[in-house]
Parts: sequence; structure tokens; C-alpha cells
Amino acid sequence: MKLAVLYSGGKDSNYAMYKAMQEHEVVCLVAIVSENPESYMFHTPNIGITKLQAEAIDLPLIEKATKGKKEAELEDLKQAIQEAKDKYAVEGVVTGAVASVYQSERIQKLCGELGLECINPLWHMNPEQLMRDIIKTGFEFILSSIAADGLDESWLGKTITDTDIDKLVELNKKIGIHVAFEGGEAESLTINGPIFKKKVIIKDAETKMENENAGVYSIIKAELG
Repeated sequence: MKLAVLYSGGKDSNYAMYKAMQEHEVVCLVAIVSENPESYMFHTPNIGITKLQAEAIDLPLIEKATKGKKEAELEDLKQAIQEAKDKYAVEGVVTGAVASVYQSERIQKLCGELGLECINPLWHMNPEQLMRDIIKTGFEFILSSIAADGLDESWLGKTITDTDIDKLVELNKKIGIHVAFEGGEAESLTINGPIFKKKVIIKDAETKMENENAGVYSIIKAELG
């Protein structure tokens, strides 16, 4: 089956794509660029890097802008998926949804309206197992934003390791943080992995903290190497 991947550039959309590729043909990526940093549906930190990631993976990217207004942003997503269907004859859509019923239900509904399958390879995976599997498979990802007690500036821009996952598991026990960040505790950016033909190399970036537990790591310059 020919598939499009809803692509944010983060760990989940990349790992979901990897898993879908084991059985299907991924023919394009679909990225939604939201003007609203508080978008209900879409990942926003460093979303502009998806162009470079698509080049690294060697897949065409359909990029669609949205104002990011609740529910209205779904129409922009629908148009982007329709373009993927028209241009690349996709038969299904892959999402990196893990636990968000809000996102999953809406994407399922859109796919149904467009006559497409909706494939969610990570749905309801154990959060710790998911994180360890992503790293074990060979993906490298950094945190591009944080917004949770227990996380501080030292987490931003760093490549996450098994040792970091150990720390997240402890934070989960202490304060209930979601180990895979499904509560919005952090956003990630994938810089390399088994589906990448080149690595994303960050040449310049800046960190802006709102408070001691919330901030964004913004990439100013990146290239492939």
C-alpha cells in the first residue's frame, strides 16, 4: 500500500514511518506549519527543519500552512492529505499518535472522508518501551522544547540516551511526567536514523527559557552531512 506520513520531524512520526516501511511503501511526507504555537493538533518547534529532514530521508514533502485555529486547522490538513492522494496516489496515512484520542479521532475521521486507511503503528505502546525502541533502532533525536516540572534547560538540544530515559522513568514515578512526552512535556526533533541517508547537523541554535521548566531550542542554521 502506498502511504503518506503525517510528519512533524519528531521522534514519533519518524519511528512510525520506519515501522510502516516494514510492510508498505511510503511515498511522501505531509507537514503542517502552524502559526499558532499552542496548536491543538500540530507540533510547532523547528517545524521548518522538516524540509531538510525530507531531503535527508529522500522523500517528497507536501507542506501546508495553517493559522492553527482549533478545528479549522483540520481543513488545512485535509487539503494537504488530498494533495498527497492526487499527486502520489496514496492509499493510506501514517500517524505517530501514541495516546492522544483528540488527534487520533480527528485524523481517522479525515481519512474516512477521503477514502484512505489510517495507520497508527505506535498506538498505545508502553511509553518507556517506545522510547527505548526508538533509540535501539538507531534513531537520534534531541529535545526542541520543554514544558514540565523536572525538566530544565540542560535537556534542550541534547541527544536523548537510555540514561536520559532512566531519568524520565524516575520523574514519572515522582511527579507523573509522561515518559514519551504525550502530555506536552516536551517536543523532539530527529536528526538521524535508519531511514535517513544523511544526518541533520545543527550549526547554530539558540535557547529561550520562559521559566526554569519551560523553554524552546530554536535552530537557526542546519545542514546535511
